[in-house]
Amino acid sequence: MAQARDYWNHNVHYQPVILGAVPPGCRAAIDVGCGDGMLACELAARCESVTGIDRDPRMIELARERGQAGAVGNLAFVQGDFLAYPFAAGSFDFACANTALHHMGTATALRQLARVLRPGGRLAVVGLASNGSPADWVVGGAGLPASWYYKITRGEGHPGAPILAPDMTWAQARATARQVLPGVRYRRHLLWRYSLVWDKPA
Repeated sequence: MAQARDYWNHNVHYQPVILGAVPPGCRAAIDVGCGDGMLACELAARCESVTGIDRDPRMIELARERGQAGAVGNLAFVQGDFLAYPFAAGSFDFACANTALHHMGTATALRQLARVLRPGGRLAVVGLASNGSPADWVVGGAGLPASWYYKITRGEGHPGAPILAPDMTWAQARATARQVLPGVRYRRHLLWRYSLVWDKPA
């Protein structure tokens, strides 16, 4: 199998949102739906240890190859279902997911992410939603010129991870996040993504 390499796409474009949310002195982090491990390898430069988990065996194989190629020693990849995996409550200082929540059910996945965070830990998510109103289509259309520009100047690559339609509209995702994670910071981004950043009460 070909070794995983860096590339650009809409998900990769918003990795800096997650990386920028890593708390100082982060000891243990988890990347849920880690795919081919690109984000997890970046996290490993900011955290003492990183666990990446994904259900897809091919993605985990690519992630392990990426970690080995970069000689990343503080990084482990697990093939499994995050919702069923026996992580203890409060295991991580930082928990993140990049366009993976809708594969598990957004509300259920957010609750599990919050559970595995220690008190005072931080959650950061980049999510995908669908248009549910005329205003959504207008806002979404504003991203087309930027997307075309990036595709022309950077190209576009995909690791071959499974693709699934969003389970919520933008409004539903925002409302669900605010219900499950009181005080969460929600932001809708230009290239058809939203982000959540939440600090678990100490």
